[in-house]
Amino acid sequence: MYKLYYAPGTCALASHIALEEAGADYSAVRLDFKSNQQHSQEYLKVNPKGRVPALVTDKGVLTETPAILAYVAQTFPKAKLAPTDDAFAFAQAQAFNSYICATVHVAHAHKGRGYRWASEESSFADMKRMVPKSVAGAFDLIENGMLKGPWVMGDQYTVCDAYLYTVALWLEGDGIDLKNLPRVADHIKRMSERAAVQKVIGEQQAQAA
Repeated sequence: MYKLYYAPGTCALASHIALEEAGADYSAVRLDFKSNQQHSQEYLKVNPKGRVPALVTDKGVLTETPAILAYVAQTFPKAKLAPTDDAFAFAQAQAFNSYICATVHVAHAHKGRGYRWASEESSFADMKRMVPKSVAGAFDLIENGMLKGPWVMGDQYTVCDAYLYTVALWLEGDGIDLKNLPRVADHIKRMSERAAVQKVIGEQQAQAA
């Protein structure tokens, strides 16, 4: 059985959804970021980075969302969560997930985690002010080119969709009006109707209660 460590409202939601979509045998362990549980000695033994997600497998621990998503897709090929039989198409999926990880997530993180890049309070405020512009710019590219529709890769649902859905849930908090992103808004609605997504969201809410 796999064990996924996550925290509500984080990018770990994508991995949680992927595991559910794959039909994997797994358990999900919620970390409380408010009590700094991600930096506890117990969790640091699992993931020394002190972040989520972390997926415990029989071969070891995997971290970083793109890696976990690729692993799930390749481990459960019957679920067809990525075009693993087409090297170029799979690379395209990896490119999308890398963009979410390295650009979109980083832009979002400047709102509340400026201490990762600076030490002056004035710098934190400046980074926070830039978030609506930087995140909007990234999503404009997704809206008008990267999201093929109806799913990220076109007609086939993939792990890319779980990742896009996860970060798109942050848009309102980042000061982005979804009215300007109709295709992304439709994707969020489409995702929210999937049984696996509803189950995962319900379970995370239940664990948080």
